[in-house]
Amino acid sequence: MLVVMKTGAPQEEVEKVHRRLEQMEVNIAKIEGAQQSVFALVGDTAKLDLESIKSNQHVEKIIRVQQPYKLASRTFHPADTVVEIGDCKIGGGNIAVIAGPCSVESEEQMVHTATLVKSYGATMLRGGAYKPRTSPYAFQGMGEDGLQLLVKAREATGLPFVTEAMGVEAFDAIEESADLIQIGARNMQNYDLLKRAGKSTKPILLKRGLSATLEEFLMSAEYILAGGNPNVILCERGIRTFDTYTRNTLDLSVIPAIKELSHLPIIVDPSHACGKWSMVEPLAKAAMAVGADGLIIEVHHNPEKALCDGAQSLKPEKFGHLMSAVQKIIAAV
Repeated sequence: MLVVMKTGAPQEEVEKVHRRLEQMEVNIAKIEGAQQSVFALVGDTAKLDLESIKSNQHVEKIIRVQQPYKLASRTFHPADTVVEIGDCKIGGGNIAVIAGPCSVESEEQMVHTATLVKSYGATMLRGGAYKPRTSPYAFQGMGEDGLQLLVKAREATGLPFVTEAMGVEAFDAIEESADLIQIGARNMQNYDLLKRAGKSTKPILLKRGLSATLEEFLMSAEYILAGGNPNVILCERGIRTFDTYTRNTLDLSVIPAIKELSHLPIIVDPSHACGKWSMVEPLAKAAMAVGADGLIIEVHHNPEKALCDGAQSLKPEKFGHLMSAVQKIIAAV
C-alpha cells in the first residue's frame, strides 16, 4: 500500500502522517521525491484504519499495490534503482559488464584474466570461490583461498568482484571480501540464504532459478528487499526447456517484462544460458538490444584446461571482440 502526499506538503505534515503510520504496526519505507513524499506500507494492511490518514488534507491518495512483490514493484518505486559498486553503476541507464572465469584456479589465472578483461572494457570481475556442481565429484572451488586470490586480483587491477555464496555458513567470509555477492540459480529459493542476504550491507546479484516464473523470481528479490537490503540486481541466465542443444534457453522476454513490473536492474548471463562459447556473443548483443542493464560473461585464458565450464568460456581476445560489438549496440539503442 502507498500513501502519497500532495506536492509541496509541509514537512511537519509529512512527519505527522509518518508518526501516525508508525502507530499502525506495519513496516514503512519512505520515498522522498523532489517535490513529493510517498510512504510504502508492507505487512497486514487489510485492517488498517485509513480514515484518519485520508482525513489529512495534505494526503493526495492511498494506493493498494496488487502485486505480491510490494517492494520490488515499480508501483512502489517508480524510478529505476541504481546500484553502485565502487565506481561501477548498474541500472537507470548505467551499463555494467562483469567478466572472468567460472572458477578461481590460481593467482596467475585471476590476475592475468582480470588485467585482460579490464583492458577490453569490463567494469567488474567475476570468479567462483565456492562452486555448486551437479556432480559431487566435480571441482568444488578453492573456498577461502579462492576469495583471497580474488582480493589480490582486485588489488592488482582495481576491478570490484562478484562471487557466489552457496549457503549461510560461508556468507560472512564472502561478505567481508566481495564487492557484490551472487546468489545462484540453484539457490534462488533458498529462503534462509535470501534472508541473510537481506541483512547484508553488500549488493546482491540474484540469478533466476532453472524453472522459476517471473513472479517467483521477483518474490525471491522481495525477501532480500524486505530484509532491509535495497541493492538487488537481477540476472537472467536461461531457463530449462525441452530442448537439449543448448545448456538452457535464454528468455529475453523477461528483460522488458522486468522493466515494466520492477524498478530493479537486470543483467544477462549468456554464458550459462547457452553453454557454448560460439553463441555467447550473439546472445549478448540480443540482450543489450532489448534493454538489459549489463552482462556477466565467462572468460578464461585457456578454456581447454579450465576446471569448470570451459566450453562456454570466451578467450580474452574473443571477449574483446564481443565488447566492441556490444558497445556499438549500446550506442545505437
